[in-house]
Amino acid sequence: MRLSKDFFYTIKENIADEDSTSGKLLVKSGMIKKVGNGIYAKMPLGERVAKKVSDIVRKNMNEAGASELRMPSLLPMDVFEKTGRKNAFGPSMFKLNDRYNREYALGPTHEELFAIAAMNKVKSYRDLHFTTYQIGPKFRDEVRPRLGLIRTREFTMKDAYSFDKDLEGLDESYKKMFDAYHKIFKEIGLDYTVVRADTGVMGGLLSEEFQAVTNIGEDILVMCDKCDFSSNIEISPNATITENNEEEKELQLVETLGKHTIEEVCEYLKLDIKNTVKAMLMNVDNELVILFIRGDRELNETKVLKLLGASEIGFANDELIATSNAVPGYTGPIGLNAKIVVDNEVLNMKNFCCGANKENYHYINANVKDFKYDIAGDIVNVKEGDTCPKCGGKLYFKKGIEVGNTFKLGTKYSESLGLTYLDSDNKSYPVVMGSYGIGIERIISAVVEQNNDEKGIIWPMNIAPYEVTIVVINPKDEEQMKVGENLYNELNKLGIDTMLDDRAERPGVKFNDMDLIGIPVRITIGKKINDGMLEIKMRNEENATECKLEDAIEKVKEIVSK
Repeated sequence: MRLSKDFFYTIKENIADEDSTSGKLLVKSGMIKKVGNGIYAKMPLGERVAKKVSDIVRKNMNEAGASELRMPSLLPMDVFEKTGRKNAFGPSMFKLNDRYNREYALGPTHEELFAIAAMNKVKSYRDLHFTTYQIGPKFRDEVRPRLGLIRTREFTMKDAYSFDKDLEGLDESYKKMFDAYHKIFKEIGLDYTVVRADTGVMGGLLSEEFQAVTNIGEDILVMCDKCDFSSNIEISPNATITENNEEEKELQLVETLGKHTIEEVCEYLKLDIKNTVKAMLMNVDNELVILFIRGDRELNETKVLKLLGASEIGFANDELIATSNAVPGYTGPIGLNAKIVVDNEVLNMKNFCCGANKENYHYINANVKDFKYDIAGDIVNVKEGDTCPKCGGKLYFKKGIEVGNTFKLGTKYSESLGLTYLDSDNKSYPVVMGSYGIGIERIISAVVEQNNDEKGIIWPMNIAPYEVTIVVINPKDEEQMKVGENLYNELNKLGIDTMLDDRAERPGVKFNDMDLIGIPVRITIGKKINDGMLEIKMRNEENATECKLEDAIEKVKEIVSK
């Protein structure tokens, strides 16, 4: 790449519409361009990074015995209807109709199509096992695209699917993919951890996430200070329920004029927030469900959906609330005419404060015996310092970007779609499947989040758009250009990705651009080349070192090969 002739640019202005470091730096460095809300184009440098990441993923998938293929992005809707995922995906699925009014979707994932394709091969148990994969686009109509490439409406995913005759075979396939994932993320150089996670719309028996650790991560990772427990907060069980032997007191109605929030009520009545119960008025699959949790807790919507076997949850509107006698700001479980779900923690509370379903009034000294409820379960997020459900240690949090996931799907899709095999006794059984995803753009964003400074990106050598950049200080100087051209050609012949900055720009502009785009090795050719000397500087080091021209190629080869 010769910067004076090829498509290259950087942006000097601040990027105001990006809410992450990686998003700002990738746009600013000319790697990507935002073309719509949650939609990005990859510019030449960004495309090179994506290709190198994909090549690492592809190499490890092939080494694990997976076969690459390619599925279409435009999918008939009836395949999702057969598995029930049309409703499960809901509005997050891009839907469209053709000229004959037949319904299609832009593929959010491809479990169905891979299962259908497997029918061409699978007849008997002798045809199992195998794993197939693709690297291609996916589409999700995100409610709030954010954080640059981390949450977008179109993204590139490596999705793989294993096919086995039984759970023992699935365990073997799963381990192969699991081990391959470790190799991929270690090769890329990510700081990552693995946590248990919710199976979500994929369904199945087990889900684990590979999370790149970073402060801007969307996911909260729950870890234990004493054991190897790790989990996404979405499914982390609350084990901090303590028995309360306090004697129950007489229920009392108290006036709390204008005090709507838990904090206001606690301050007014001089109460500990841990001795209050708050109401969450929610719309669950178009039904009003009122959930009661301890005042200092946060509702875990994923747990609620699992508990109720529901697919969608959101805050209830006034119309839905009007179907009950609930009074927003003063809602409590006593005398409430609605579906009531209570967190397990509330069941062990004594003499707590809650709403009275009467404006400007709350109850104190409320107890579980004072009301009826429909369902009880674990429906809250754990907090730092809570008890580890595995060993009793203390929980602490990290933030992460999900860069990969693995699922033991079981027979969810094969049973729905009719993917079966005959065993040695000629009996028919559903094929057992696994699903394994990696987000290419998420990896790129995670790498940038973990590798940057005030000057720009610091790419690892193996996924940098170019390994080496040659900066010619004065392109009008014949000797400088001659040396620059020769080095550029020789290094590329050796298979070292090299770019040549031969632009008619000031040295400071060139240096700043190279720091911004994060090329690992910078060779500077200036006036000292007349004495046979040039400079070599690593992007992750402060100072440059002088090097004899005759030694430059061997020095660069040594650096790149490390």
